[in-house]
Amino acid sequence: MNNLVRSAFRIAPLRSIVSPMRSTLGKREFTRTLWHMSRKPEDFIASKALVQHNPSLGCTCGCGAKFIHTKGERELVEFLTEEIVAEKKAQKVKSIPTTVEGFKVKINGPEVELTKESDKETIKISFNVNHTVDTDEEAEIDPTMDKPNLAEMKSKPQFEVDIVKGNQTLSFTCSFLQNQGEEAEGYNDIFGIDEIVLYDGEWTENNYAVAGDVLDGYLYDLLMNLLEEKGISNEFVDKLSEFSTIYEHSQYISLLERLSKFTIGK
Repeated sequence: MNNLVRSAFRIAPLRSIVSPMRSTLGKREFTRTLWHMSRKPEDFIASKALVQHNPSLGCTCGCGAKFIHTKGERELVEFLTEEIVAEKKAQKVKSIPTTVEGFKVKINGPEVELTKESDKETIKISFNVNHTVDTDEEAEIDPTMDKPNLAEMKSKPQFEVDIVKGNQTLSFTCSFLQNQGEEAEGYNDIFGIDEIVLYDGEWTENNYAVAGDVLDGYLYDLLMNLLEEKGISNEFVDKLSEFSTIYEHSQYISLLERLSKFTIGK
């Protein structure tokens, strides 16, 4: 790749600061609406049957009359049952991969850490899947279709890359680019550097950091080349997004299941 071309045309990466009010639920609602539009009557009957076992005292949530629920609680549980069935049906991968392109996976709630060790250094990549889901393209909506074409949902988290040598750490904060410089020939980066910091021992707020968009253009390119040499290439970051999408989806399904149990009172 011509470094000067990328320097001249690169678009300064933006920090992925996401408001808690981001419409990720709106994206899911869009997909969910298409799912309901494509459902057949027998599917609806089957899903309703799951929540109507052991009905008592007018409660259809499946609690076995241990609790007397409000109308809102019953409707919520009935909807969640349908939604869980729909999301599990849409799930492409049932089990979470234990490695990503040679990096070992460690998960803790929404937190993900990928690690690769060698004799000379350790590379750690960490990110959080919360508020990272969006759609790549608009869906073609046709209610008459048995299986409407849904816009693919992808998780594109901001991620930290730490290159650890001895007691020193070179840390990069990276994020996916919204605009990938299509007008620049040969420029096809799908992620960029938001910030770099080099520190000894543990990270503290007193460490000096510099934003990627104020770096010298050629230095920025050299740092991107360094990341690529360490395995953090476009192809790897695309795989990272795939893993994050799979894991975020599993976390969403888990939330729906726990919300249903919470509403029932189990």
